[in-house]
Amino acid sequence: MIAAAMAGIFVSAAAQDVMAQPKTDFRPDETVLLYGEKLVDNTDPVVADKVTCAGFRMEESNGLTGPEEINGAGNIGNINVNARFDLYFPKKPNGQMVIVCPGGGYSIVSSYNEGVYVAEWLAERGITAAIVKYRLPNGHWEVPLADIQNTFRYCRENAGKWGVSQIGVMGFSAGGHLAVTTSLMYADAATRPDFSVFIYPVVTFDTTVTHMGTHDQLIGEENSFTGRNGKTWKEWDKAKRLYNMLEKRYSLENQVSSDNAPVFMALCSDDTTVPAENSIRLYRSLLSCKVPVEMHIYPYGGHGWGFSAEKYVGEGNDGFSYARDEFYDSLARWLEAQRNR
Repeated sequence: MIAAAMAGIFVSAAAQDVMAQPKTDFRPDETVLLYGEKLVDNTDPVVADKVTCAGFRMEESNGLTGPEEINGAGNIGNINVNARFDLYFPKKPNGQMVIVCPGGGYSIVSSYNEGVYVAEWLAERGITAAIVKYRLPNGHWEVPLADIQNTFRYCRENAGKWGVSQIGVMGFSAGGHLAVTTSLMYADAATRPDFSVFIYPVVTFDTTVTHMGTHDQLIGEENSFTGRNGKTWKEWDKAKRLYNMLEKRYSLENQVSSDNAPVFMALCSDDTTVPAENSIRLYRSLLSCKVPVEMHIYPYGGHGWGFSAEKYVGEGNDGFSYARDEFYDSLARWLEAQRNR
């Protein structure tokens, strides 16, 4: 969810308890704080009463301060020290787990459409879910990936007691960019996904086809690097080279290798927010490296349709309803195939 998802009015923690509720009674079994020992500001009412501290050391701040914000659609802004993930355990676990990166242009986290609704769908199929409320980068490009990798580390360490034997990643839009980054730039065996699902992902930082909000929130605006004011020539030259390096690094079609996990992708041809070219470039790179990939391109539905089926948003309000069952069936079949491979 990007532009449309941000249309709601954000409200403070004190004012939103009644308004900001997902259209489901499904709630997390546990919330794990990645850093710190307690919630500094419990803005998100979906957070369970049971809170655990993972105990990771925060290597870098994202520079954001103050309370989080949340609107009626469950879009959380200003996430900083409260980086966390919600755990959802199915009644009959099948051994799979998915770490989910909701989208939001790296400026919010779409915690309902691409979060709790995803977790409910997964749980119905026996799949354990971790929905990550990752720190928003605010130009600190390594921060979101650190949160997802630490989530993987915690989940790998606890997989045995949860009955989990396989852990994958799923991401939407800018969260898709984060999920692709996770899939390609893993630090070790613990942080390497066993499978990857990308839904209408931002892939490239080529400014002719990228989503500029995602680009600028992650690495910063071009002028902040290439503007000369206040810089010596040496500082200016260094900043320009850094900008070019970051654009190349986070144009993720450049980072694919034959060691990457199998991929499932889904998007719509008429997506004007994140053009289909993003996924097509990634698809070509995966093919060239012989990485197993399945891609579904639906004719219309635009961007940000996530898992907001009509049972959540009301009859006639799901612009992807014509293909939603087909999408669900394809994804369920593919996930089952990964479990059995």
